[in-house]
Amino acid sequence: MTETSISPGQDEEAAIVAAQGTHTAGEGGALGKTGFAWAWFEWARNPYYILIIIYVFAPYFARDIIGADIMASGELEGMDPETARQVAGAKGQAVVASLSKWAGAIAALTAPFLGAAFDRGLRRKPLLVLFLGTLSVLSFLLWWAVPGEAGFSTGTVIAILIAAYVTYTFSEVTHNSMLPDAARPSALPAVSGLGLALGNAAAALLFVAVIGMFALPDMLGWPFAEPLFGIDTSKYEHFRIAGPICAVWLAVMIIPFFLYSKDTGVKGTPFFPSVKQGALGVIRTVRKAAQYREAFKFLIARTIYADGMFALLALAAVYVSLFLGWGIVELTVYAIWASIWAAVGGVAGGWFDSKLGPKNALLMELIAIVIILLFGLSVTRESILFGLIENRELWNAPVFSSLSDVTYLLNGALIGVFATANISSSRSMLVHIAPTHMRGEFFGLYAIAGTVTVWIGPLLIELFTTWSNSQRVGMSAIGLLFFLGFAVLTTVRVGKAPAD
Repeated sequence: MTETSISPGQDEEAAIVAAQGTHTAGEGGALGKTGFAWAWFEWARNPYYILIIIYVFAPYFARDIIGADIMASGELEGMDPETARQVAGAKGQAVVASLSKWAGAIAALTAPFLGAAFDRGLRRKPLLVLFLGTLSVLSFLLWWAVPGEAGFSTGTVIAILIAAYVTYTFSEVTHNSMLPDAARPSALPAVSGLGLALGNAAAALLFVAVIGMFALPDMLGWPFAEPLFGIDTSKYEHFRIAGPICAVWLAVMIIPFFLYSKDTGVKGTPFFPSVKQGALGVIRTVRKAAQYREAFKFLIARTIYADGMFALLALAAVYVSLFLGWGIVELTVYAIWASIWAAVGGVAGGWFDSKLGPKNALLMELIAIVIILLFGLSVTRESILFGLIENRELWNAPVFSSLSDVTYLLNGALIGVFATANISSSRSMLVHIAPTHMRGEFFGLYAIAGTVTVWIGPLLIELFTTWSNSQRVGMSAIGLLFFLGFAVLTTVRVGKAPAD
């Protein structure tokens, strides 16, 4: 489709309506110019999510900022050190869960209307410049997230993280709405999987840089005598540097996406009338849910299991850093390891879709994730499989020396494969089941399916963790969401080819 524009004097609302129904299928495959450019977006942006929200900054925030605040408050005075550590860890996990809850609620109230506006001709690239520019600035500001009074207050850091999460979600809705135009329909699962693979591969590269330049020199004096660029680990700078690194990476690496990706929006389409019409369209679509029964059943299923997936990915590193006592080196190696396997999972998701179909692929992936979650929760500093196997030292090494450490590394590889494959299969499923002329709107609803109740998973963790003062009990609560999502998904009927 070639770009069009609104002629002078043309009624804006009429132009918005006229823009509907002009969508054409994309061309080429996953390695075609537009398909690869769409996937490249995740190479540039996804490291923010993986480094900041999952593996590096969130555990640091929970342990060293929230935990320090709790210890300084005197709330744990009189407890023995081990009990105080566990209680502080549980409270830190609860705060991060609460942060995620509020961020998800804000995004849920706005993302669907933005997605629907794209079906009415709104161009994507100008908005992505705004969203990604804001995300880059917010990421850079995390350098000043310092425990105590030396940097931003805890409340300011929470506000930055919430704003960044909402902006990230807006960019996700915008990018996802471009997927149907990126390649021919049969290649879309491969394009989706390639994007996730590239995103995780980029994160792995940045993890190698962080551990090689800062963490290992501080711990072992190798491969450099001391951390590069004057980084002072006593001031947590090896954690805080993740924000500026992701900011610069995003600003530089996103350029090829803007040069070569396909934006089928109508030039000159006004923003506010498009969003207004999009909001009205979403309301009409929801009222006519019976006409799109299968698509809505899938969105309900995804609403449920995406809550569990978000909580699992967002809090898994927080859990392991506090529960197994892993530091920056262990977390970074774990993140590299998981990201490598997540890159495999991105490719595997496309392969599962092609062999099983997106629905059966999703069902298989959800079963696997529940088993992996339970297996991970069975690992403690003392034992594995809920006490059946006693933990022991395997070798004399500064990191990953115990059987529990190595076992959780295996668990991280499995999470990386099946969680990423699940994300890829979910996007492919929507392309198969959503009406062609309403894919932008349904990708907006898809975003709300991942955010409107995304606070439920973190809320369950927050409540169960606070109630039990146990991180393991708190994390186990999200298994319920995977079971419920699986049950609803079994009722969805989907054709072999993308919806017409």
